[in-house]
Amino acid sequence: MGLFGRRTSAGARPSTEAAPQVEQSTPGRGASRLWSDGFGRVATRSVQTLAVVALVAVAVFVGTRLTLVVIPILIALVLAAAISPLVSWLRRHGVRSMLATWLSLLALVAILATVLWLVVLAVVEQWDDLQQQALDGFDSLQTLVQDLPFNISSEQISSVRDSALGLLQSSAVGSGALAGVSQTADFVTGFFIMVVVLFFFLKDGPAMWEFLLRPFQGRAYERGQRVGDAAVSTLGGYVRGTAMIAVVDAVGIGIGLAIVGVPLAVPLSVLVFLLAFIPLVGATLAGALAALVALVAVGPVEALIVVGIVIAVNQLEGTFLQPVVMGRTLRLHPLVILFALTAGTVLAGITGAVLAVPIAASIWRAIQVWDGPDLPAKFARQKRAESV
Repeated sequence: MGLFGRRTSAGARPSTEAAPQVEQSTPGRGASRLWSDGFGRVATRSVQTLAVVALVAVAVFVGTRLTLVVIPILIALVLAAAISPLVSWLRRHGVRSMLATWLSLLALVAILATVLWLVVLAVVEQWDDLQQQALDGFDSLQTLVQDLPFNISSEQISSVRDSALGLLQSSAVGSGALAGVSQTADFVTGFFIMVVVLFFFLKDGPAMWEFLLRPFQGRAYERGQRVGDAAVSTLGGYVRGTAMIAVVDAVGIGIGLAIVGVPLAVPLSVLVFLLAFIPLVGATLAGALAALVALVAVGPVEALIVVGIVIAVNQLEGTFLQPVVMGRTLRLHPLVILFALTAGTVLAGITGAVLAVPIAASIWRAIQVWDGPDLPAKFARQKRAESV
């Protein structure tokens, strides 16, 4: 036994000492250790981030190449979210689903046609005069600025004027584009796609979302329902609220322009309404255009009065009207809004600038209800109290 025990011990000793060598030479252990330290985790996250960025880049590239389809679908989605309460109200009051869909669709198309007709009637026919008066007002402003105590070079003023001229004469704003777009095949095709998609969104929108949620169960299914409801509610609330605010701005500024005696008050009011759908910069552009027209048409004092009217209307809107109408629909930081506007404008022009902010707001709202009705996703939860 003693010999057996000694042999066992002696035989066991080499195996015990050789174990670390076997572990060191195990294939894959060294590679796994490389990816498990701090630098390895950073590299892993970097590869994952690059993969996500590449996927987003491919999606954006495809979307920019298929704008004739993507833009009408996005517009239909936003409009369907805006008018869905009307469809639901009609169905609750005994109107058949198909009839409620057709009534809502015809009402929306009538509103859009009326707005387009007002734009063509009020803006396009007088765009040349409006453009010329705005440029003349800029020239008058240039003369006044040269008399100021601080130095502004003529090259800087000319550069700003050339930029303004390029904007006023661009295909996105000029009367030729506005008059010609309605006659192009792309516009007709896009409008037809938008109306057809809008009809099916209004008729079968909840069923479509339910179909997309079929692979999910349990908490994932509840999350999908919660995110869908929050996104649609945000989109619809944004469009309805912005339309109401745009009407108030257009009426208020239009009355002020008429009282001051500024010509082209009606087309300026229509432009105020349209530009109100672009947050942050829309009101500024409309006010600057109105002030330039007033400067050349009636004088510098009246132009200052117009600036005061625009500022007063925007302050009343931001202080009293917007918190009541918009509520929690659009709680985005101005820097986020600016980034969304820039990205939307680069990708899809004026249409992208209009759609970027409500889409960004709906995405943020979906993140806020990701883990519960009032529980945001983990990465979006507040970690410490904000300092006032």
